[in-house]
This record gives sequence, structure tokens and C-alpha cells, in this order.
Amino acid sequence: MVLVVSQEVRDAVDARQPVVALESTIISHGLPRPRNLQVARELEAAVREQGAVPATIAVLDGRPHVGLDDRQLVRVAEEDGFRKLGHRDLPLAVAAGASGATTVSATALLAARAGVRVFATGGLGGVHRQWAVTQDESADLGLLASTRIT
Repeated sequence: MVLVVSQEVRDAVDARQPVVALESTIISHGLPRPRNLQVARELEAAVREQGAVPATIAVLDGRPHVGLDDRQLVRVAEEDGFRKLGHRDLPLAVAAGASGATTVSATALLAARAGVRVFATGGLGGVHRQWAVTQDESADLGLLASTRIT
């Protein structure tokens, strides 16, 4: 899987400057329009205010992107039909040339592959009630346990 890493993120990672990965599911699936785009921009601004480079992550036309420009951010916020992609969905989205927003597990995986070591999110999946019966556990937990990201 070939990553498209923005020049700003690549330069910051190479210079060992702080970079914070941000998931995109909250933008496309978590908040109503137009608040979703406002929040996306606010999150990136908050990261910048603290001296780090934001790296919002999404898959666009089958290509995983680490660090979006504003046009791409608008696309994630406004385009209909965006998939919700966990780490297990990435190979299929790439093969199909699909576009999708990344969940915690997909964001963490792609960020780590790009050399980003810090990740901020609005929510994290967990072990659901009555796990002994349902075995319903978020894919986030296993991936985070095995991925080099904070």
C-alpha cells in the first residue's frame, strides 16, 4: 500500500518535529454538516497552536493520505458516499479505488507507517457489554496494542 504523505508532514517527520495524526471518521460520519468541516479545521488549528503539524488521514480514490490540504478536507466533509474504513478495510478500499474516512485503527496504522508517533482522537472503541456472550470488541484495541503510536 503506497502512502501519499503531504510535504509538510514528510518534512516535519524527517526533521523530528512534532506531528499529530487526526482521524477523519469524525469529519465524514460523526458530525453533521457544516459543523463537521468547522471542527476539522478547528482541530488542525489547535494542533498548530501547540507547535505541531496536523496530519489528518483519509483514503482518497484508493490512495491513503497522511496530511490533507484544505480542498481534500472539504471533500471528506462534504462528499457523499465516503466509506468508514477500519484497518481491515484498507486493502479493499485501495484495490477498489474507493474513498473513505479512517477510524482509529486505520488512522493509527497509516500514521505509524508514515513515521507519525502521536495520534489524537475524539473517541476510541472498547470492549462492549456482555463481551462473554457477544465477543464484541473494537478493532482499535488490538491494533493500538501492536502499533508504535501514542
